Amino acid sequence: MASGGRTHTKGDPLLGTPLDPERYDYTSAVLWNAHAPALWARFMLHLRRTIAAAAGVPQRLLHKVARVSYAKVAEYQQRGLIHFHAVIRLDGPAGPYTPPPSWATPELLADAIRISAARAHLDGPEVNGRVRSFVFGEQIDTKIIRSTAFQGGTTITEGKVAGYVAKYATKGTEAATGTLDHRLKRITDLWFESVPEHAARMIRTAWTLGTREDLKHLNLRKWAHMLGFRGHFSTKTRAYSTTLSALRAARAAWQRRHTPPTSPTTLVLAHWAYDGTGLTPDLERLASLIGGGPTREQGVTAGA
Repeated sequence: MASGGRTHTKGDPLLGTPLDPERYDYTSAVLWNAHAPALWARFMLHLRRTIAAAAGVPQRLLHKVARVSYAKVAEYQQRGLIHFHAVIRLDGPAGPYTPPPSWATPELLADAIRISAARAHLDGPEVNGRVRSFVFGEQIDTKIIRSTAFQGGTTITEGKVAGYVAKYATKGTEAATGTLDHRLKRITDLWFESVPEHAARMIRTAWTLGTREDLKHLNLRKWAHMLGFRGHFSTKTRAYSTTLSALRAARAAWQRRHTPPTSPTTLVLAHWAYDGTGLTPDLERLASLIGGGPTREQGVTAGA
């Protein structure tokens, strides 16, 4: 991506673009985005297996001694490929309000994450005679979040963890990838969008792949505007924290308590008065032409 042989400054429009667009594998890029959510699910399966093996308990019994929970966000790289940021936690069997067992150390969890990410593998489709498979790359950055990560070594709270993750998730915030905020009804609609050429090629590739019967389950035309990615950008396990339904209910209750009662007074927004009946000048000329009579402009000229 980008051109070699020179240093690119931040904001350089060449960043995130292929050296040779004609040779760039747009099919694999779109299929990676489409399979990224399933690869994450496969990673979580391996993570629970790895932790259970380290604890010496069968995987089916892990929930009786510890619970794995997470909150993650999906983010586009500048080249339009999805990667994940996540906070993963080991709790007691009843969730975050119970302490984890003594063996569930941060170091054990960090090792299990690295092992599971390396094991996660997803078989992909065969397209144009090439069989694809999907794995996570080598850029797996695992950090243990301790109280020393915060200013003054203060107590870790959910709010501070959220801010900590947001800092790293937005630390390398890159230029717009070219995704659209609405779906395309026709690929020709792309002509009227302001989209970088690299992203436009990914959108067109997703649209074309969407015609294949063997890729029908990926709904690539439906998600072409998102470069093939069809997952949620923010997800969490139910036990990680409160549910979104509970948050919505709390907001609604707060609004009901703080919304003033409706005033019985009638507010007049405008005063309407009758001005007259007739056609606009353009419609009058059109009516005259259709009827064969003189237009207003012709009538004024004739009497001058």
